[in-house]
Amino acid sequence: MEKGEINFFSENDFVLEQQDAFRRWVENVIESENKYVGDINFIFCDDDYLHDINVKYLDHDTFTDIISFDNGIGNTLHGDIFISTDRVQENAETFNVDFKEELKRVIIHGVLHFCGYKDKDERERELMRRKEEEKIELFHVEQ
Repeated sequence: MEKGEINFFSENDFVLEQQDAFRRWVENVIESENKYVGDINFIFCDDDYLHDINVKYLDHDTFTDIISFDNGIGNTLHGDIFISTDRVQENAETFNVDFKEELKRVIIHGVLHFCGYKDKDERERELMRRKEEEKIELFHVEQ
């Protein structure tokens, strides 16, 4: 089976540093869930950009930190994950965490959705949080 690509794009001025480390991490997380890496695009944007997507495609007139469009086939994960860096920054301040830590949480939240995890009710949200924490521990940068 041919491995897909994990790509990072920006619709604002945000630049993801250490892209190779993030790419390896996402691949490791996917493999740790017994799934396969397909083509996954992370698109960083601002609040207005993501709000427009939320209204147009999901009929939700709210701001959010992430919207994921799952195009997976079987156990191979494919899709687009839009992340508002404005919202990530605000969440980091609200929860008193580093921007990069909050960004990791949001990135992996989208990947976990592709792996089949939901967050509609309290039980699902608790499992999602535990999985986020577990997967964040897998992130490391080789020096």
